[in-house]
Amino acid sequence: MLDGHVLLGWLFSCALLGLLACTPRPSAAYFGLTGNEPLTILPLTSEMEEAAIKAHYKVCDRLKLEKKQRRMCRRDPGVAETLMEAISMSALECQYQFRFERWNCTLEGRYRASLLKRGFKETAFLYAISSAGLTHAMAKACSAGRMERCTCDEAPDLENREAWQWGGCGDNLKYSNKFVKEFLGRKPNKDLRARVDFHNNLVGMKVIKAGVETTCKCHGVSGSCTVRTCWRQLSPFHEIGKQLKQKYETSLKVGSTTNEATGEGDISPPKKSIPGHSDQIPRTTDLVYIDDSPSFCMMSRYSPGTSGRKCYKDKNCDSICCGRGHNTQSRVVTRPCQCQVRWCCYVECKQCTQREEVYTCKD
Repeated sequence: MLDGHVLLGWLFSCALLGLLACTPRPSAAYFGLTGNEPLTILPLTSEMEEAAIKAHYKVCDRLKLEKKQRRMCRRDPGVAETLMEAISMSALECQYQFRFERWNCTLEGRYRASLLKRGFKETAFLYAISSAGLTHAMAKACSAGRMERCTCDEAPDLENREAWQWGGCGDNLKYSNKFVKEFLGRKPNKDLRARVDFHNNLVGMKVIKAGVETTCKCHGVSGSCTVRTCWRQLSPFHEIGKQLKQKYETSLKVGSTTNEATGEGDISPPKKSIPGHSDQIPRTTDLVYIDDSPSFCMMSRYSPGTSGRKCYKDKNCDSICCGRGHNTQSRVVTRPCQCQVRWCCYVECKQCTQREEVYTCKD
């Protein structure tokens, strides 16, 4: 069984290194091109193909993957690029969704390692956003033609088939789900933490599936819609991040029970009633966690704290600064203003200077 920690390990370690350690070099470096060659289409020689394969393998080896995951990465040249896209997309979305919170998805070095050892609700969000990012990126890579083992979605099941023409290039969620489930491994049946992580991975994938939309284009005389070309598209990843953030806000603390029929462990509400926590039985679409989160107010093994963090007066300074108060600094800024569109094709703006106040949390 593959551990979900592996996915988060490669995802956020690469992302927070600025993608430098994990980003593949341009292919020209492997083929020995100078950029001055004539613009002619040349067939790939066996040496060039071999160099491309080695370059792809090298990227897969640089990622922190288990043996099976590395094998899956190597078998299709498009996988490494897709993993890199998922890395960037998931990390940036996490930071965007928590930009106004005490914990702002800071995952450098020891903070990341300490956080992933615990089952906080923040960790639950990380598992969900990472599996969602990989699912989204893989489905898009298929429809974009970047994968050898998949293409567009080819599963039309719309009503009124005679009036609908399946066309366009749908995002291949069917292949993506199959790949990600295999990539993450089988469901664990004993360890509570492993079951919780697996559950949260599936929540991320389910949010992607629930956001699939059918996009159509009309064809016919005078714009009539006697025939439509339709295809399926995934929701923008910002919308996925927003939904997962909402699930984070309503996440449930859980414990473990044993299913008497199967002997396997189940996720359930905590055995002891905890003030402030619901005894609601978690659904398959709920994010779940097992450890109460720290305050993230002061520097600790889990975060650098909120000292010096920028905040917004009358909005979140009291919360982010944890009651310590905030400093106020006045500065002069110049920004474009009074912009107008000029015929035909440019925007003309004036430069306005104004004084603004910046608020930062006290130590």
